Amino acid sequence: MSDSALIDRKVYQLARDYLPAQNIEGVTASLVEKYLNPLTLNPKPTSKEGVYQRILESAQNANMKAGVIRRAIGGVEKLSLVLEGFNPRAVMDKYVVDWEAILNDIVEKLEPRGEIRRTPRSIWPHYCQTILSAANFVEQFSSASDFFGWVDFFDRDDRARASLPMLLSREIEGFGFALSCDFLKEMGYVNFTKPDVHLHDIFTSLRLCQEKADDYQLFKAVIRVANHAGVSPYNADKAFWLVAAIFITIYILGTKGV
Repeated sequence: MSDSALIDRKVYQLARDYLPAQNIEGVTASLVEKYLNPLTLNPKPTSKEGVYQRILESAQNANMKAGVIRRAIGGVEKLSLVLEGFNPRAVMDKYVVDWEAILNDIVEKLEPRGEIRRTPRSIWPHYCQTILSAANFVEQFSSASDFFGWVDFFDRDDRARASLPMLLSREIEGFGFALSCDFLKEMGYVNFTKPDVHLHDIFTSLRLCQEKADDYQLFKAVIRVANHAGVSPYNADKAFWLVAAIFITIYILGTKGV
């Protein structure tokens, strides 16, 4: 095994062992293992409506959208009232290309809390554009099985896999490469990892990838570490994410003087 492979393997093991070694009450190796296990994920949806809803749930995780949208209406599931039970065909027939009509209906029927900015690149207008483009994308498939068959086609080929999140980022407004990877990862596709800012900070600090690595390069670096460690990219992603999460929590509690 090469020196770089040994480093990758050791770093992964350190990340995996970090939290149980901190003697935090309730944080055990078995609990960490649970988070690393993809069987804890929600089952795949069995309908196009379910796929559409999961896309919109993932889309709200971009930047500040989760805090704004979830807090304003109490969760993406509340959009069912406006989106005809998350029926993509019905959404396209109802709104065509008019994202402003979607926003008007959300304001009228769901009465979201907080200020609703209406400039095109503000959070709510941008999210409504995602709603429309996601409906158009999902409606290309005859069923949920058809969609997952399409995903499986890419996932089976190591050479083609990274092109799938690139396609999704082009098809769905506001669904960049990292968010597309996260959507696939949380749908149970363990060969995908979300190359977010926290992983970037960890990997660049440990020189596991170049400092100016983009999302694609970071994606490949996480997969390399996972392969050398003998685990899935999903597992490696979660191991490093848990370490980042505990440091973020400590920082937040510290700034609040807890």
